[in-house]
Amino acid sequence: MTSASIKGNSCILADLLLFPINPQHLQDIIDSMGLILSHSSLLLAFVVTFVVTIQIFLCRRRHRSPFSSPKLPPGTVGWPLVGETLQFLSAGWKGHPESFVLNRMSKFSSECFKTSIIGVPTAFACGAAGNKFLFSNEGKLVSVWWPDSVKKLFPTTGDQIESAKRMRRLLPQFFKPEALQGYIGNMDDIAQRHFASHWDNHPQVTVFPLAKRYTFWVACQLFLSMEDPKHIELLVEPFEHISSGVIGIPVDLPGTQFNRAIKASKMVREKLGAITKQRKHDLAKNNVHPEARDILSHMLVSIDEDGQHMDELEIVDKIMGLLIGGHDTASSTITILVKFLAEYPQVYVLVYKEQMEIARSKAPGELLNWYDIQQMKYSWNVACEVLRLFPPLQVGFREAIHDLTYSSFQVPKGWKLCWSAHSTHYDPNCFSEPQKFDPTRFEGKGPAPYTYIPFGGGPRMCPGKEYARLEILVFMHNIVKRFRWEKLLPEEKITFNPLPSPVSGLPIRLTPHDKYHSNI
Repeated sequence: MTSASIKGNSCILADLLLFPINPQHLQDIIDSMGLILSHSSLLLAFVVTFVVTIQIFLCRRRHRSPFSSPKLPPGTVGWPLVGETLQFLSAGWKGHPESFVLNRMSKFSSECFKTSIIGVPTAFACGAAGNKFLFSNEGKLVSVWWPDSVKKLFPTTGDQIESAKRMRRLLPQFFKPEALQGYIGNMDDIAQRHFASHWDNHPQVTVFPLAKRYTFWVACQLFLSMEDPKHIELLVEPFEHISSGVIGIPVDLPGTQFNRAIKASKMVREKLGAITKQRKHDLAKNNVHPEARDILSHMLVSIDEDGQHMDELEIVDKIMGLLIGGHDTASSTITILVKFLAEYPQVYVLVYKEQMEIARSKAPGELLNWYDIQQMKYSWNVACEVLRLFPPLQVGFREAIHDLTYSSFQVPKGWKLCWSAHSTHYDPNCFSEPQKFDPTRFEGKGPAPYTYIPFGGGPRMCPGKEYARLEILVFMHNIVKRFRWEKLLPEEKITFNPLPSPVSGLPIRLTPHDKYHSNI
Protein backbone atom coordinates (compact mmCIF):
# COMPACT_ATOMS: atom_id res chain seq x y z
CA MET A 1 0.00 0.00 0.00
CA THR A 2 1.54 3.43 -1.05
CA SER A 3 2.16 6.40 1.26
CA ALA A 4 -0.41 8.41 -0.73
CA SER A 5 -3.11 5.80 -0.13
CA ILE A 6 -2.22 5.63 3.55
CA LYS A 7 -2.44 9.44 3.78
CA GLY A 8 -5.80 9.43 1.99
CA ASN A 9 -7.18 6.76 4.27
CA SER A 10 -5.97 8.69 7.31
CA CYS A 11 -7.87 11.76 6.14
CA ILE A 12 -11.03 9.72 5.81
CA LEU A 13 -10.62 8.48 9.39
CA ALA A 14 -10.10 12.05 10.58
CA ASP A 15 -13.29 13.12 8.82
CA LEU A 16 -15.14 10.29 10.48
CA LEU A 17 -13.96 11.20 13.96
CA LEU A 18 -14.00 15.06 13.91
CA PHE A 19 -16.73 16.33 11.63
CA PRO A 20 -20.45 15.93 11.23
CA ILE A 21 -21.26 13.25 8.66
CA ASN A 22 -23.95 13.40 6.03
CA PRO A 23 -25.28 10.12 4.53
CA GLN A 24 -23.36 10.47 1.28
CA HIS A 25 -20.13 11.19 3.15
CA LEU A 26 -20.74 8.19 5.36
CA GLN A 27 -21.26 5.97 2.31
CA ASP A 28 -17.96 7.19 0.82
CA ILE A 29 -16.20 6.37 4.06
CA ILE A 30 -17.71 2.87 4.18
CA ASP A 31 -16.70 2.20 0.57
CA SER A 32 -13.15 3.36 1.31
CA MET A 33 -12.91 1.25 4.44
CA GLY A 34 -14.15 -1.78 2.50
CA LEU A 35 -11.41 -1.20 -0.06
CA ILE A 36 -8.82 -1.05 2.73
CA LEU A 37 -10.08 -4.24 4.34
CA SER A 38 -10.25 -6.00 0.99
CA HIS A 39 -6.64 -5.17 0.19
CA SER A 40 -5.54 -5.98 3.75
CA SER A 41 -7.28 -9.39 3.66
CA LEU A 42 -5.64 -10.26 0.36
CA LEU A 43 -2.27 -9.14 1.67
CA LEU A 44 -2.73 -11.10 4.92
CA ALA A 45 -3.82 -14.22 3.02
CA PHE A 46 -0.79 -13.93 0.78
CA VAL A 47 1.59 -13.54 3.74
CA VAL A 48 0.05 -16.47 5.64
CA THR A 49 0.12 -18.72 2.58
CA PHE A 50 3.73 -17.78 1.87
CA VAL A 51 4.85 -18.39 5.47
CA VAL A 52 3.00 -21.73 5.74
CA THR A 53 4.43 -22.90 2.40
CA ILE A 54 7.97 -22.04 3.50
CA GLN A 55 7.44 -23.76 6.86
CA ILE A 56 6.12 -26.92 5.21
CA PHE A 57 9.03 -26.91 2.77
CA LEU A 58 11.59 -26.46 5.56
CA CYS A 59 9.86 -29.02 7.77
CA ARG A 60 9.82 -31.61 5.01
CA ARG A 61 13.42 -30.81 4.15
CA ARG A 62 14.46 -31.26 7.78
CA HIS A 63 12.37 -34.44 7.94
CA ARG A 64 13.91 -35.86 4.79
CA SER A 65 17.52 -34.87 5.49
CA PRO A 66 18.23 -37.58 8.12
CA PHE A 67 16.91 -40.17 5.66
CA SER A 68 18.68 -39.02 2.50
CA SER A 69 21.95 -40.96 2.62
CA PRO A 70 22.10 -43.68 -0.08
CA LYS A 71 23.73 -46.05 2.42
CA LEU A 72 20.70 -46.05 4.72
CA PRO A 73 18.26 -48.97 4.63
CA PRO A 74 15.52 -48.63 1.98
CA GLY A 75 12.05 -47.58 3.01
CA THR A 76 9.60 -44.70 3.35
CA VAL A 77 9.46 -42.09 6.10
CA GLY A 78 5.94 -40.71 5.90
CA TRP A 79 4.94 -37.21 6.95
CA PRO A 80 6.95 -34.65 8.94
CA LEU A 81 6.61 -34.95 12.73
CA VAL A 82 4.43 -38.09 12.71
CA GLY A 83 6.28 -40.16 10.11
CA GLU A 84 4.47 -43.48 9.63
CA THR A 85 3.11 -43.66 13.16
CA LEU A 86 -0.50 -43.61 12.02
CA GLN A 87 0.12 -46.45 9.55
CA PHE A 88 1.90 -48.40 12.29
CA LEU A 89 -0.94 -47.94 14.79
CA SER A 90 -3.67 -48.36 12.18
CA ALA A 91 -2.38 -51.80 11.24
CA GLY A 92 -2.93 -52.86 14.85
CA TRP A 93 -6.33 -51.23 15.11
CA LYS A 94 -7.40 -53.21 12.03
CA GLY A 95 -6.24 -56.43 13.68
CA HIS A 96 -3.17 -57.09 11.53
CA PRO A 97 -0.12 -55.40 13.11
CA GLU A 98 2.15 -57.83 11.30
CA SER A 99 1.16 -56.24 7.97
CA PHE A 100 3.14 -53.07 8.71
CA VAL A 101 6.38 -55.04 9.04
CA LEU A 102 5.76 -57.84 6.55
CA ASN A 103 4.65 -55.51 3.74
CA ARG A 104 7.77 -53.39 4.10
CA MET A 105 10.01 -56.43 4.32
CA SER A 106 8.50 -57.62 1.04
CA LYS A 107 8.67 -54.22 -0.65
CA PHE A 108 12.07 -52.93 0.53
CA SER A 109 14.25 -55.53 2.25
CA SER A 110 13.71 -58.71 4.24
CA GLU A 111 16.71 -57.78 6.37
CA CYS A 112 16.29 -54.11 7.25
CA PHE A 113 14.09 -51.17 6.30
CA LYS A 114 13.81 -47.56 7.43
CA THR A 115 10.74 -45.69 8.60
CA SER A 116 9.78 -42.99 11.10
CA ILE A 117 7.82 -44.08 14.17
CA ILE A 118 6.58 -41.64 16.79
CA GLY A 119 8.46 -38.90 14.96
CA VAL A 120 11.94 -40.46 15.16
CA PRO A 121 14.13 -42.05 12.45
CA THR A 122 13.85 -45.81 12.87
CA ALA A 123 15.40 -48.89 11.29
CA PHE A 124 13.71 -52.28 11.65
CA ALA A 125 16.22 -55.13 11.93
CA CYS A 126 14.22 -58.10 10.66
CA GLY A 127 14.34 -61.86 10.92
CA ALA A 128 16.29 -64.08 13.27
CA ALA A 129 19.53 -62.36 12.23
CA GLY A 130 18.11 -58.94 13.13
CA ASN A 131 16.91 -60.22 16.50
CA LYS A 132 20.30 -61.73 17.23
CA PHE A 133 22.09 -58.53 16.22
CA LEU A 134 20.04 -56.34 18.56
CA PHE A 135 19.87 -58.76 21.49
CA SER A 136 23.59 -59.58 21.44
CA ASN A 137 24.75 -55.97 21.09
CA GLU A 138 22.86 -54.52 24.05
CA GLY A 139 25.19 -52.04 25.75
CA LYS A 140 27.75 -52.35 22.94
CA LEU A 141 26.15 -50.86 19.84
CA VAL A 142 22.61 -50.22 21.09
CA SER A 143 20.93 -49.27 24.35
CA VAL A 144 17.41 -49.28 25.72
CA TRP A 145 15.15 -46.45 24.54
CA TRP A 146 11.60 -45.44 25.40
CA PRO A 147 9.24 -43.18 23.41
CA ASP A 148 8.24 -39.75 24.73
CA SER A 149 4.86 -41.17 25.77
CA VAL A 150 6.60 -43.43 28.30
CA LYS A 151 8.79 -40.61 29.58
CA LYS A 152 5.77 -38.38 30.14
CA LEU A 153 3.76 -41.07 31.88
CA PHE A 154 6.75 -42.13 33.99
CA PRO A 155 8.63 -38.87 34.58
CA THR A 156 11.40 -40.37 36.73
CA THR A 157 12.59 -42.53 33.82
CA GLY A 158 15.49 -40.06 33.49
CA ASP A 159 18.68 -41.87 32.61
CA GLN A 160 17.13 -44.86 30.89
CA ILE A 161 20.27 -47.01 30.95
CA GLU A 162 20.91 -46.52 34.66
CA SER A 163 17.24 -46.93 35.46
CA ALA A 164 17.16 -50.24 33.59
CA LYS A 165 20.32 -51.45 35.33
CA ARG A 166 18.87 -50.59 38.73
CA MET A 167 15.75 -52.62 38.04
CA ARG A 168 17.83 -55.52 36.74
CA ARG A 169 19.61 -55.60 40.10
CA LEU A 170 16.39 -55.45 42.09
CA LEU A 171 14.10 -57.92 40.32
CA PRO A 172 16.02 -61.21 39.94
CA GLN A 173 15.44 -62.39 43.50
CA PHE A 174 11.68 -62.06 42.97
CA PHE A 175 11.42 -63.54 39.48
CA LYS A 176 13.94 -66.36 39.65
CA PRO A 177 12.38 -69.87 39.69
CA GLU A 178 13.28 -70.55 43.33
CA ALA A 179 11.40 -67.46 44.49
CA LEU A 180 8.48 -67.99 42.13
CA GLN A 181 7.83 -71.46 43.54
CA GLY A 182 6.49 -69.81 46.66
CA TYR A 183 4.04 -67.68 44.67
CA ILE A 184 2.15 -70.55 43.03
CA GLY A 185 -0.04 -71.30 46.05
CA ASN A 186 -0.97 -67.62 46.36
CA MET A 187 -1.82 -67.45 42.65
CA ASP A 188 -4.01 -70.55 42.91
CA ASP A 189 -5.79 -69.19 45.98
CA ILE A 190 -6.50 -65.88 44.20
CA ALA A 191 -7.67 -67.74 41.09
CA GLN A 192 -10.09 -69.89 43.10
CA ARG A 193 -11.57 -66.85 44.85
CA HIS A 194 -11.76 -65.00 41.53
CA PHE A 195 -13.67 -67.82 39.83
CA ALA A 196 -15.99 -68.23 42.81
CA SER A 197 -16.90 -64.54 42.66
CA HIS A 198 -17.05 -63.83 38.93
CA TRP A 199 -17.53 -67.12 37.04
CA ASP A 200 -19.38 -69.71 39.13
CA ASN A 201 -23.16 -69.51 38.70
CA HIS A 202 -22.77 -67.12 35.77
CA PRO A 203 -24.13 -68.57 32.53
CA GLN A 204 -22.37 -65.90 30.47
CA VAL A 205 -19.25 -63.84 31.11
CA THR A 206 -16.99 -61.46 29.20
CA VAL A 207 -13.48 -62.83 29.43
CA PHE A 208 -11.09 -59.91 28.90
CA PRO A 209 -12.20 -57.67 31.78
CA LEU A 210 -12.31 -60.68 34.10
CA ALA A 211 -8.84 -61.83 33.01
CA LYS A 212 -7.54 -58.34 33.80
CA ARG A 213 -9.11 -58.49 37.25
CA TYR A 214 -7.44 -61.81 37.96
CA THR A 215 -3.97 -60.80 36.77
CA PHE A 216 -4.17 -57.38 38.43
CA TRP A 217 -5.22 -58.97 41.72
CA VAL A 218 -2.24 -61.33 41.54
CA ALA A 219 0.16 -58.46 40.74
CA CYS A 220 -1.16 -56.21 43.52
CA GLN A 221 -0.92 -59.01 46.05
CA LEU A 222 2.58 -60.13 45.12
CA PHE A 223 4.10 -56.70 44.45
CA LEU A 224 2.30 -54.61 47.09
CA SER A 225 0.68 -57.15 49.46
CA MET A 226 -2.72 -55.59 48.72
CA GLU A 227 -5.39 -58.00 49.95
CA ASP A 228 -8.71 -56.18 49.67
CA PRO A 229 -10.32 -56.87 46.26
CA LYS A 230 -12.39 -53.67 46.56
CA HIS A 231 -9.27 -51.50 46.87
CA ILE A 232 -7.68 -53.36 43.97
CA GLU A 233 -10.80 -52.90 41.86
CA LEU A 234 -10.51 -49.10 42.14
CA LEU A 235 -7.16 -49.20 40.33
CA VAL A 236 -8.19 -51.45 37.42
CA GLU A 237 -9.70 -48.79 35.14
CA PRO A 238 -6.97 -46.15 35.66
CA PHE A 239 -4.33 -48.72 34.80
CA GLU A 240 -6.21 -49.57 31.62
CA HIS A 241 -5.98 -45.92 30.55
CA ILE A 242 -2.26 -45.79 31.36
CA SER A 243 -1.59 -48.96 29.40
CA SER A 244 -3.45 -47.63 26.36
CA GLY A 245 -1.38 -44.44 26.38
CA VAL A 246 2.05 -46.03 26.75
CA ILE A 247 2.60 -46.62 23.04
CA GLY A 248 0.96 -43.95 20.93
CA ILE A 249 1.09 -40.33 19.89
CA PRO A 250 1.87 -38.27 23.04
CA VAL A 251 -0.62 -35.47 22.33
CA ASP A 252 -1.99 -34.25 25.66
CA LEU A 253 -5.24 -32.65 24.49
CA PRO A 254 -8.65 -33.07 26.16
CA GLY A 255 -10.42 -36.18 24.97
CA THR A 256 -7.33 -37.91 23.60
CA GLN A 257 -6.20 -41.33 24.72
CA PHE A 258 -2.93 -39.89 25.95
CA ASN A 259 -4.72 -37.19 27.97
CA ARG A 260 -6.73 -39.87 29.74
CA ALA A 261 -3.51 -41.77 30.40
CA ILE A 262 -1.85 -38.68 31.91
CA LYS A 263 -4.81 -38.05 34.22
CA ALA A 264 -4.95 -41.70 35.25
CA SER A 265 -1.20 -41.80 35.95
CA LYS A 266 -1.48 -38.80 38.28
CA MET A 267 -4.32 -40.41 40.20
CA VAL A 268 -2.54 -43.76 40.47
CA ARG A 269 0.70 -42.04 41.46
CA GLU A 270 -1.07 -40.36 44.38
CA LYS A 271 -2.53 -43.65 45.62
CA LEU A 272 0.73 -45.56 45.25
CA GLY A 273 2.58 -42.67 46.86
CA ALA A 274 0.37 -42.96 49.93
CA ILE A 275 0.92 -46.73 50.06
CA THR A 276 4.68 -46.22 49.72
CA LYS A 277 4.82 -43.67 52.55
CA GLN A 278 2.82 -45.95 54.83
CA ARG A 279 5.03 -48.92 54.00
CA LYS A 280 8.15 -46.84 54.68
CA HIS A 281 6.71 -45.92 58.06
CA ASP A 282 5.87 -49.56 58.83
CA LEU A 283 9.36 -50.68 57.88
CA ALA A 284 10.89 -48.05 60.14
CA LYS A 285 8.73 -49.37 63.00
CA ASN A 286 9.53 -53.02 62.12
CA ASN A 287 5.85 -53.65 61.45
CA VAL A 288 6.53 -55.72 58.31
CA HIS A 289 7.45 -59.38 58.75
CA PRO A 290 10.81 -60.05 57.01
CA GLU A 291 9.51 -63.15 55.20
CA ALA A 292 6.47 -61.26 53.90
CA ARG A 293 8.41 -58.44 52.26
CA ASP A 294 7.34 -57.79 48.69
CA ILE A 295 8.91 -55.84 45.84
CA LEU A 296 7.79 -52.51 47.30
CA SER A 297 9.50 -53.23 50.61
CA HIS A 298 12.63 -54.39 48.86
CA MET A 299 12.81 -51.17 46.82
CA LEU A 300 12.45 -49.09 49.96
CA VAL A 301 15.27 -50.80 51.87
CA SER A 302 17.70 -51.37 48.97
CA ILE A 303 20.66 -49.04 48.47
CA ASP A 304 22.82 -48.38 45.40
CA GLU A 305 26.62 -48.40 45.04
CA ASP A 306 26.78 -44.94 46.64
CA GLY A 307 24.77 -46.01 49.66
CA GLN A 308 21.68 -44.08 48.55
CA HIS A 309 18.08 -45.26 48.75
CA MET A 310 15.83 -45.04 45.73
CA ASP A 311 13.72 -41.90 45.64
CA GLU A 312 10.06 -42.46 46.57
CA LEU A 313 8.82 -40.93 43.31
CA GLU A 314 11.02 -43.28 41.33
CA ILE A 315 9.77 -46.24 43.37
CA VAL A 316 6.18 -45.27 42.57
CA ASP A 317 6.97 -45.07 38.84
CA LYS A 318 8.72 -48.45 38.94
CA ILE A 319 5.81 -50.07 40.76
CA MET A 320 3.41 -48.59 38.19
CA GLY A 321 5.49 -50.09 35.40
CA LEU A 322 5.64 -53.48 37.10
CA LEU A 323 1.88 -53.53 37.69
CA ILE A 324 1.24 -52.76 34.02
CA GLY A 325 3.72 -55.36 32.80
CA GLY A 326 2.69 -57.85 35.47
CA HIS A 327 -0.96 -58.00 34.52
CA ASP A 328 -1.61 -56.42 31.13
CA THR A 329 0.32 -58.80 28.91
CA ALA A 330 -0.81 -61.92 30.77
CA SER A 331 -4.49 -60.91 30.68
CA SER A 332 -4.26 -60.40 26.93
CA THR A 333 -2.71 -63.83 26.43
CA ILE A 334 -5.24 -65.49 28.74
CA THR A 335 -8.12 -63.98 26.77
CA ILE A 336 -6.78 -65.11 23.39
CA LEU A 337 -6.09 -68.51 24.90
CA VAL A 338 -9.74 -68.87 25.95
CA LYS A 339 -10.74 -67.86 22.42
CA PHE A 340 -8.62 -70.59 20.82
CA LEU A 341 -9.76 -73.28 23.26
CA ALA A 342 -13.34 -72.47 22.21
CA GLU A 343 -12.42 -72.66 18.51
CA TYR A 344 -10.34 -75.86 18.70
CA PRO A 345 -12.27 -78.46 20.76
CA GLN A 346 -9.64 -81.14 20.08
CA VAL A 347 -7.03 -78.93 21.72
CA TYR A 348 -9.36 -78.22 24.62
CA VAL A 349 -9.83 -81.95 25.26
CA LEU A 350 -6.07 -82.54 25.52
CA VAL A 351 -5.66 -79.57 27.87
CA TYR A 352 -8.61 -80.79 29.94
CA LYS A 353 -7.19 -84.29 30.33
CA GLU A 354 -3.81 -82.92 31.39
CA GLN A 355 -5.30 -80.53 33.93
CA MET A 356 -7.78 -83.06 35.37
CA GLU A 357 -4.99 -85.55 35.94
CA ILE A 358 -3.33 -82.92 38.11
CA ALA A 359 -6.61 -81.97 39.82
CA ARG A 360 -7.38 -85.58 40.75
CA SER A 361 -3.95 -85.92 42.36
CA LYS A 362 -4.67 -83.10 44.82
CA ALA A 363 -6.14 -83.54 48.28
CA PRO A 364 -9.25 -81.47 49.11
CA GLY A 365 -8.20 -77.84 49.59
CA GLU A 366 -4.61 -78.50 48.45
CA LEU A 367 -3.22 -75.73 46.27
CA LEU A 368 -1.11 -76.07 43.14
CA ASN A 369 2.64 -76.31 43.56
CA TRP A 370 5.81 -76.22 41.47
CA TYR A 371 5.62 -79.94 40.61
CA ASP A 372 2.09 -79.50 39.25
CA ILE A 373 3.18 -76.63 37.02
CA GLN A 374 5.95 -78.79 35.56
CA GLN A 375 3.35 -81.37 34.51
CA MET A 376 1.44 -78.82 32.38
CA LYS A 377 3.62 -79.34 29.31
CA TYR A 378 0.92 -79.50 26.65
CA SER A 379 -1.00 -76.63 28.25
CA TRP A 380 2.11 -74.47 28.02
CA ASN A 381 2.64 -75.46 24.37
CA VAL A 382 -0.87 -74.16 23.69
CA ALA A 383 -0.06 -70.90 25.46
CA CYS A 384 3.20 -70.60 23.51
CA GLU A 385 1.34 -70.92 20.23
CA VAL A 386 -1.03 -68.15 21.33
CA LEU A 387 2.00 -65.99 22.15
CA ARG A 388 3.47 -66.70 18.72
CA LEU A 389 0.34 -65.64 16.85
CA PHE A 390 -0.56 -62.78 19.18
CA PRO A 391 2.59 -61.60 20.95
CA PRO A 392 1.68 -58.96 23.55
CA LEU A 393 4.97 -57.17 22.86
CA GLN A 394 4.80 -56.27 19.17
CA VAL A 395 8.14 -54.45 18.87
CA GLY A 396 11.07 -53.45 21.03
CA PHE A 397 12.98 -50.18 20.70
CA ARG A 398 16.71 -49.63 20.96
CA GLU A 399 18.91 -46.61 20.21
CA ALA A 400 22.18 -46.66 18.26
CA ILE A 401 25.00 -45.66 20.62
CA HIS A 402 27.40 -45.23 17.67
CA ASP A 403 27.17 -45.15 13.91
CA LEU A 404 26.77 -48.82 13.03
CA THR A 405 26.49 -51.11 10.05
CA TYR A 406 23.95 -53.89 9.80
CA SER A 407 23.46 -56.08 6.75
CA SER A 408 25.50 -53.66 4.56
CA PHE A 409 23.28 -50.73 5.60
CA GLN A 410 24.41 -47.81 7.74
CA VAL A 411 22.40 -46.71 10.78
CA PRO A 412 23.52 -43.34 12.21
CA LYS A 413 24.12 -42.70 15.89
CA GLY A 414 20.90 -41.67 17.63
CA TRP A 415 18.63 -43.56 15.25
CA LYS A 416 16.18 -45.94 16.83
CA LEU A 417 16.28 -49.64 15.94
CA CYS A 418 13.36 -52.01 16.29
CA TRP A 419 12.99 -55.74 16.47
CA SER A 420 9.61 -57.17 15.56
CA ALA A 421 8.22 -60.50 16.72
CA HIS A 422 6.14 -60.65 13.54
CA SER A 423 9.20 -60.72 11.29
CA THR A 424 9.93 -64.28 12.49
CA HIS A 425 6.65 -65.47 14.03
CA TYR A 426 4.92 -65.15 10.65
CA ASP A 427 7.89 -66.27 8.54
CA PRO A 428 7.31 -69.67 6.88
CA ASN A 429 11.06 -70.24 7.00
CA CYS A 430 10.85 -70.12 10.80
CA PHE A 431 7.42 -71.67 11.35
CA SER A 432 5.74 -73.85 8.73
CA GLU A 433 2.23 -72.66 7.88
CA PRO A 434 2.68 -69.65 10.17
CA GLN A 435 -1.01 -68.64 10.07
CA LYS A 436 -2.07 -72.04 11.41
CA PHE A 437 -2.75 -72.62 15.11
CA ASP A 438 -0.61 -75.65 15.97
CA PRO A 439 0.65 -76.18 19.54
CA THR A 440 2.63 -79.28 18.50
CA ARG A 441 5.26 -77.05 16.87
CA PHE A 442 6.62 -76.45 20.40
CA GLU A 443 7.22 -80.12 21.13
CA GLY A 444 10.74 -81.52 21.15
CA LYS A 445 13.47 -78.94 20.61
CA GLY A 446 10.99 -76.24 19.70
CA PRO A 447 11.74 -73.17 17.56
CA ALA A 448 15.23 -72.24 16.36
CA PRO A 449 17.14 -69.59 18.34
CA TYR A 450 16.04 -65.96 17.86
CA THR A 451 12.87 -66.95 15.99
CA TYR A 452 10.45 -67.07 18.93
CA ILE A 453 10.59 -63.82 20.90
CA PRO A 454 7.28 -62.96 22.62
CA PHE A 455 9.29 -61.86 25.67
CA GLY A 456 12.12 -60.18 23.79
CA GLY A 457 15.62 -61.55 24.16
CA GLY A 458 19.17 -60.97 25.32
CA PRO A 459 19.95 -59.00 28.50
CA ARG A 460 16.67 -57.13 28.06
CA MET A 461 14.45 -60.21 27.93
CA CYS A 462 11.34 -59.68 30.04
CA PRO A 463 12.35 -60.58 33.63
CA GLY A 464 8.75 -61.59 34.34
CA LYS A 465 8.65 -64.34 31.70
CA GLU A 466 8.48 -67.16 34.25
CA TYR A 467 6.04 -65.18 36.40
CA ALA A 468 3.73 -64.83 33.38
CA ARG A 469 4.00 -68.57 32.69
CA LEU A 470 2.83 -69.41 36.20
CA GLU A 471 0.01 -66.88 36.09
CA ILE A 472 -1.29 -68.18 32.75
CA LEU A 473 -1.07 -71.87 33.69
CA VAL A 474 -2.79 -71.36 37.05
CA PHE A 475 -5.65 -69.64 35.23
CA MET A 476 -5.84 -72.42 32.63
CA HIS A 477 -6.04 -75.02 35.36
CA ASN A 478 -8.88 -73.27 37.15
CA ILE A 479 -11.02 -72.49 34.12
CA VAL A 480 -10.62 -75.83 32.34
CA LYS A 481 -11.40 -77.96 35.39
CA ARG A 482 -14.65 -75.99 35.88
CA PHE A 483 -16.10 -75.28 32.43
CA ARG A 484 -16.44 -75.79 28.76
CA TRP A 485 -17.53 -72.71 26.83
CA GLU A 486 -18.54 -71.34 23.47
CA LYS A 487 -18.11 -67.91 21.91
CA LEU A 488 -21.22 -65.75 21.74
CA LEU A 489 -19.75 -63.71 18.88
CA PRO A 490 -18.22 -66.26 16.48
CA GLU A 491 -16.81 -63.60 14.12
CA GLU A 492 -15.44 -61.28 16.81
CA LYS A 493 -12.20 -59.68 15.65
CA ILE A 494 -8.96 -59.05 17.50
CA THR A 495 -7.58 -55.52 17.63
CA PHE A 496 -4.29 -54.20 19.03
CA ASN A 497 -4.35 -51.09 21.19
CA PRO A 498 -1.49 -51.70 21.84
CA LEU A 499 -2.10 -55.20 23.24
CA PRO A 500 -4.20 -57.76 21.38
CA SER A 501 -7.77 -58.07 22.64
CA PRO A 502 -11.18 -59.02 21.20
CA VAL A 503 -13.13 -55.90 20.20
CA SER A 504 -16.07 -56.88 22.46
CA GLY A 505 -14.01 -58.47 25.23
CA LEU A 506 -14.83 -62.08 24.22
CA PRO A 507 -18.28 -62.84 25.65
CA ILE A 508 -18.74 -66.59 26.16
CA ARG A 509 -21.43 -69.01 27.34
CA LEU A 510 -20.25 -71.27 30.16
CA THR A 511 -21.23 -74.88 30.71
CA PRO A 512 -20.14 -76.37 34.06
CA HIS A 513 -18.54 -79.79 33.79
CA ASP A 514 -21.24 -81.66 35.68
CA LYS A 515 -23.58 -81.04 32.71
CA TYR A 516 -21.43 -82.74 30.10
CA HIS A 517 -18.71 -84.59 32.01
CA SER A 518 -19.78 -87.95 30.65
CA ASN A 519 -19.16 -86.72 27.10
CA ILE A 520 -15.50 -85.87 27.66
